[in-house]
Amino acid sequence: MLTLTIPDMTCGGCLAGIERVVKKVDAGATVTADLPTHRVDIQSGASAPALIAAIEGAGFHPQAV
Repeated sequence: MLTLTIPDMTCGGCLAGIERVVKKVDAGATVTADLPTHRVDIQSGASAPALIAAIEGAGFHPQAV
């Protein structure tokens, strides 16, 4: 599991965008988020660098926890 903090994820729309790009990398990925803490847990078979790059490509700034 990959756990990230994404400080600029502030709403459900942001979360939906993150889920969308993660699913482009791995359609079977599971994304769980806690908006108040800006924490995202991703269960995926894809590599962490690929997932982080996709999230960055969507305009967010993920930080590994």
